[in-house]
Amino acid sequence: MNLEERVVELESRQAFQDDTIQALNDVLVAQQRSLDRLQLQMAALLKRQEEMGGQFETQEEEAPPPHY
Repeated sequence: MNLEERVVELESRQAFQDDTIQALNDVLVAQQRSLDRLQLQMAALLKRQEEMGGQFETQEEEAPPPHY
């Protein structure tokens, strides 16, 4: 294999590696966006649960009715 063929082979490999790296980066960016959105949703759900939990706790703390 002469020098020119080796250079062409290396350039070809580099081009494929660049494409692969870009594809992986695109997937990683999409996953990070999805993760960020899920974390926001989880935080909102936890906040709602805490707000609703306060409503139920006040009902449980009340004394039972006299007929018990």
